[in-house]
Order: sequence, then C-alpha cells, then structure tokens
Amino acid sequence: MSEDKEHQLPESSTEENSTTDTSSNVAEGQDVQEEITEEQKTEESLDSVAKEPDAIDEIDESNAEDAEDEDTVKRHEIPMPDYHEMNMENLVGELQRLVKNEKVQAIRKHVDSIKDEFNQKFDEFIEEKKEEFIANGGNEIDFRYNSVDKRQFNEVYAEYREKRNQYYKSLEKSHKENLAYRLDLIEQLKALVNVEEDINTTYNNFKDIQAKWRHAGPIPKANYNNVWKTYHHHIEIFYDFLNINRELRDLDFKHNLEEKSKIVTRAEELAKEPDLNRAFRELQVLHKIWKEDLGPVGKEHREEIWGRFSAATKTIHERRQDYFKNLDQIKEENLERKNAIIEEIKEIASSVSSNHGTLQQQIKKIEELRETFFKAGQVPQKVNSKTWNAFKSAVREFNQNKNAFYKNLKKEQQENLQKKRELLDLAISLKDSEDWDVTTSEMKRIQSQWKKIGHVPRKYSDKIWKDFKNACNHYFDRLNALKNDAFKEEEENYKKKDACIERLKDFKLSGEKEKDLAAIKEFTEEWKKIGKVPFKKKNINQKFDKIIDALFHKCGVSKQESELLKYGNKIQQLKTTDNQEQAIQNERAFIRKKIDESKSEIRQLENNLEFFSNASESNPLVQDVIKRVNQHKESLAAWKAKLKKLNILKNNLTKDVNESEGVAGEEE
Repeated sequence: MSEDKEHQLPESSTEENSTTDTSSNVAEGQDVQEEITEEQKTEESLDSVAKEPDAIDEIDESNAEDAEDEDTVKRHEIPMPDYHEMNMENLVGELQRLVKNEKVQAIRKHVDSIKDEFNQKFDEFIEEKKEEFIANGGNEIDFRYNSVDKRQFNEVYAEYREKRNQYYKSLEKSHKENLAYRLDLIEQLKALVNVEEDINTTYNNFKDIQAKWRHAGPIPKANYNNVWKTYHHHIEIFYDFLNINRELRDLDFKHNLEEKSKIVTRAEELAKEPDLNRAFRELQVLHKIWKEDLGPVGKEHREEIWGRFSAATKTIHERRQDYFKNLDQIKEENLERKNAIIEEIKEIASSVSSNHGTLQQQIKKIEELRETFFKAGQVPQKVNSKTWNAFKSAVREFNQNKNAFYKNLKKEQQENLQKKRELLDLAISLKDSEDWDVTTSEMKRIQSQWKKIGHVPRKYSDKIWKDFKNACNHYFDRLNALKNDAFKEEEENYKKKDACIERLKDFKLSGEKEKDLAAIKEFTEEWKKIGKVPFKKKNINQKFDKIIDALFHKCGVSKQESELLKYGNKIQQLKTTDNQEQAIQNERAFIRKKIDESKSEIRQLENNLEFFSNASESNPLVQDVIKRVNQHKESLAAWKAKLKKLNILKNNLTKDVNESEGVAGEEE
C-alpha cells in the first residue's frame, strides 16, 4: 500500500470486528503472518543466488554509508583520476580543487590516494636531492631542503583535516539525536499492537509513524541495518496483530506488486547498461526502495518477483566482478611493463658513460623511463611497495654513479667558468649600448646561452652570476626607461586619433561616390600614419573602424568591399616595408590562421544546429546560431579575398625579382 496516500478503512470494518468471533480473527491474523513470514523465507532463500559473492551485502553496506549522510553519495560522482601518473605539483593542485569544491565527507578515498602518491614521489625527490648534495661535497647530516610543493601540500591537507574534523564533530551530535528519535518511533510502533482503540485510529497512527520515519534524519552507518531490520520487523508484527481485513491487505499487495514490478523491470534494463558503475549505483537505490519503502506482495507472486530481482542483481554483480577481474589483469600487465622499465634503468645504471655528452643522453633516457613508469598505471596492491622500492633503488644506483662521475669533472667546470666569463665580458660591453634592436636580441641570446652552460666551481658561481645579472639588469632598466618615453609618444598619438575621430564624425557625404570614397581613404591614410596608442586605449581603433564601415555602407559599399578597400592601405604599407618578402610571408600566415579559425567556427556552429533538428526556425536559439554562421561565412569570404590580393602582391614581387636577375645575367 502506498505510504503517500491516505487510506480509510471500509465503514464496515469496525462493525465486522465487533461481530466476528475470536477464532476467525486469529485465523486471519495467522494467515497474514504466515504470508509475510513466507515471503521473508522466499527472499532469504533466493538471496543466496544473488549473494555470490556477497552482492546483497555489498549493496547493503554502500547504502548504509550513503544513509549516514545524504551528501556522502556524491563520492560516486567525483571522478577518480590515475593519481599515480601525476607529478607533485599536479597532485597538490588536485587536492586543492577537491577541498575547495567538493563535500569534505565525499572525498576521503580521493584524498588518501593523493596523499599516498605524493608521499612516494616526495620521498624519491628528497633522496635525489640528498644524493646531489652529498656528491657536491656536502655532509649528509647537514642536508636540508625546502620544498614549495611539500609546504603547499601540508597546508592544504591540514585544511582538509580541519574541515573534516569540524564536520564530523557536528554530525555526531545530529546522528545521536536522529538515532534516539528513530528508536522512539520503533517503540511507538511496537505499542500500537497493544492499544485498545478503533482500528481506523490505530491504522492512521501507524501511517503517521511511517511518515515520521521517512522524514527522520540520518543515523550512524554502524546502526543503519540493525535499526532498519528492527523497524521492518515491527511493521510486519503490526500487519499481523492489526488483523487488517483482506480487502485492505489485497490493496497493499496490489500496490506493492506494481511498484516492485517497476523496480524489477528497471533492474533488468540495468543488467544491459554499459556503464557498470552507474548500473551498480542505481541498483543500490532500487534495493533501498525495495527494502525500505515497499511491503510484501501476494503469495502467488512472491517467488517470481523476487527471483527476477535477484537474477538481475546477480547479472549486474557478475558483470562487475568480471570487470574487476579484467582490471586485475590490466594491473598485472602494468606490473610487467614496470618491471621491464626497472630492468632497463638497472642496465643503464650499471654502465654509466664516462663521456659528458653520452651521459647527458643517458640522463634524458632515465627521465623518459621515469615518466613512462609513472604513466604505466597501477599494479596489484600486494606488490605495489615492492615494485616502488625496486624502482627507487634502480634510479638511486644510476644517480649515485652519475654523481660520482660529475664529482671529478673539475676540468669541465673550469671550461664552463671560462665560457661564462666570456659571456659576462660581452654583457658588460653591451650594457650601455643604444643600438636597442640589435643589443636587445644579443642580450637575450647570451642570457639563453648562459642557461645552457653547465656548473662552475662553487667558489665562483655566486659572484659570476651576480656580476652577469647586474650587467643584464643595467641594460634592461635603460630599455624600460626608453619604453616609458615611448608611452608618452603613444599618449600623443591617442590625442591625435581622438581628434581625427571628431573630424570624421562631422564629415558629411557629398553623394558623389568616387569623391566620398577618396575622402574616406584620406582619413584612413591619416589614421595609419599617426602610429600606435597605449594598449589599454587601443579600442579607439575599433571606434574608428565602425565609423568608416558606416560611411562605406552609406556609400553603397558592402561590408566585404569595405574590408578590401581598407585592406588596400595595408597592401600599400607592405610595398614600402624594408623586408618586403618577410612582411608578406608573416601577413599570409596571419590571414591563413584567420581563415582556419573561421572554418572551424562554421563547422562547430553547424554541428550545434544538429541538436536543434526538431526545432522550428523561429526558435530564438536556432536563429542566433544561423545568424552567427552567416556572420562567419561573410568573414571567411573577406579573409579569402584579402589573401587573393596578398598573393597578387607576392607574385608581382617574385616576377620583379626574376626579371632583375635576368637583366643582371645578360649584363654578365
């Protein structure tokens, strides 16, 4: 019987109860109890079919955890990435994201996995740094290392623990109160069978207790199943002792059969669901409804309905078990790959090169193997520590041999010192130069070159670096001061352009198209000659373009034609550029990029239109997409026309070069 509807007992119920003899009441009560008990036995016997291995227990356990706190169920919705392949920085970022955006009670498994992976990687990182410190002459007892990643991780993890502790502290009190409330409802339910009152009143009190039970808050997971079983047990006792007439009981049976049939149908559909995690989560919900919200069905349907539900449960569970078996196989394959990587690292570690160039290649190879190891996926839990230790041992052996080699590279470090001194002398000679374009490029080059040079003896490293940095800073400070002067010039340019716009606003068309176009062209040429404006005020260029476009439109010039007319100014600029060929090449690359972007936008928007296949063209969303498609198509046509003009310029340039070379050849 639905708990969401109020049922009134038939008017004859009270009278019948008063006239029916005790033996018939007892017989009917026994019949009800026998049917309920029989359904329990049916479900318990068929449970064994679905419980292989422990399918129902697994569902009950998960439902109990979800019932403890409604937000806990969200843990199923949070993706579980492969944290093993993330580096320390990414692990910190992932932990920050979870703590900031997700419910603290839903991320425990994620946080534990991140913590384990971070600690493993940090331990390996510290070991490497310690070996480098010792190889450079340091004492192990003096080793200290301040890791930004570790500090950030500790801060975020401490924040997580604080939020978690505060949450569970407040939740504990609520759980105790809710548990006491539910136990009191059970006591009220038990008391109903001993109350001497009108059956309608008793039944209404029963429905009231059920309503209160449904709205009672969560209780501790440890108490969930026992409390529910106790509650359900006394529900059955109530049905037995209340001695409900058959008409009302049959209505209950009919409703329960209809609802359970829906559940079975959905469970059978889930048995074919490709997403096993989704199927299992929904199956949990179905079991929760079956178990908590619905009562027994008629005797003739009992075995069949529960058998179907059990069979569907078993199917999903077996598919899930197969998935995990397959996952175990994947982990075994990952283990084979990782063991092969470890052996390859060992082989390199046992034959570290005595040549600097070759050793650099080996270092690069070891880094590649390390990355491959981290991305190879998870291995079986039972060998995880063993595999990790073997990996660390192999990498450590290589690092020790590598460091032993570099410990004796005093000659090479002296060569590096000489190279850096030469770069320092060059930087000092350039620091007061005023040939800004050439010197800036050269200063950046020598800075890049400096980074590529290896270690120098420790006693020289700090001083030579300080002198080099001071020389570079001296030059770039002068350059920045010059840029400030250029900014003043850009401000002047802005004022000129603003004045040009004001004159353009007052410009009146004569009605003679050629004359008006020539006047507009003069404005654009004047605009181009003014020069750059401050970056924050560059929208003045858009304002100018809008006014020009409006004038072109009034002259009867289409948007595409106006774009080409304006582009004619660009073509004229390219003709007067010093390095004309390079300028044209850069412009062609820019236009081709714009063409590709326009095509991509059109494809994306046309794909979006497919989602509105059944929608009317009067739909505002459809109209907006169509409008944007047409705009991008117009833009694409304009860019193609510009490219055509540019190709003509390039071809003419090539022709002129070929003709000049031909004349030179004849003179020879």
